[in-house]
Amino acid sequence: MSLQFLEAFKFLKKDSLIHELDPRAKFLFALTYAISALLFTEIMPLFIIFISILPIVLLGKMIKEWWKSVQGMSFLIFLIILLNTLFLSLNFALAMVLRIMIMLSAFSIFFLTVDPNDLALSLISIKIPYEYGFSFSLAFRFVPTIAMEAQNIIDAQKSRGYEMEQKGIINQIKNLFPLLIPLIICSIRRAFNVAEALESRAFGSKKRRTFYHEIKYTLKDWFFTSYLIFFLICLIIIRINFSQMPSWLQWTLPL
Repeated sequence: MSLQFLEAFKFLKKDSLIHELDPRAKFLFALTYAISALLFTEIMPLFIIFISILPIVLLGKMIKEWWKSVQGMSFLIFLIILLNTLFLSLNFALAMVLRIMIMLSAFSIFFLTVDPNDLALSLISIKIPYEYGFSFSLAFRFVPTIAMEAQNIIDAQKSRGYEMEQKGIINQIKNLFPLLIPLIICSIRRAFNVAEALESRAFGSKKRRTFYHEIKYTLKDWFFTSYLIFFLICLIIIRINFSQMPSWLQWTLPL
C-alpha cells in the first residue's frame, strides 16, 4: 500500500506557461473539463476531450506528476471496468473510465500549478469572505502533508511487523484500520495546533485586510478563458446534436 500518488496533487513551482496563468483561469479550466466529462457517456467524445488535456500537461511540464495521479487510480479504474462490464456493458465501462480520467487530470493540473497563497487571493478577489478562502487554501495546502503522514504511518506499521501489502480486497480493507486511526488522531492534533496559532495571531479581529501582492487577470488569462468558453460551447452544441453527428463520433466497441 502506497500513497505516493497523492504527491501528484502537491503544488510544484515551475517555469511554464500554465504555472503563470491566474488561479481563477485554472479553476475555470478544471470546472470546464469536469462539466465536459459529464456531458457524454460515449467513448469517442470522451476520448477526444481526454486527448485535448495532454497539450496542457506538456505545456505545464508535469508529465511525471500527472502520470502518478493516473497510476494511483488504477484500482478504482479496474473496479469501474469490472462492475460496469458485469452489470451494464464494456462500452459504458470504458466511457466511465475516460470520464474519471478527464476529471482527475483536470483537477490534478489545477493542484499542481496553483500556489495555495494565490488560491486564497483569487477566492478573495471574487468576493468570497477571507475566512472561507483561507480555510479552503489551508485544506489544499495540507493534502500532501496528510499523504506524507499516511506514508510514515504505513512505514511505522511495517517496521513493527504488520503486513500492510496483503493481496485481496478484504485484506486491503482490513489494512486501512491501522492506518486510519493514527491518521485521524494526527489530523485532529494538527487542527488544534493550527487553531491555537491562528488565535494567538488574532485571526479575524479585523474585517479589512491588506496583502503583500495582488493577482491580476492578464491578456494570456483572457485568451485561455476564451478558449475554455469556446471549447465548452462547442461540446454543448455537439451534445445537443449528437444524434446527427458523423458515425465515427458515435463509435462504440462492436459487442
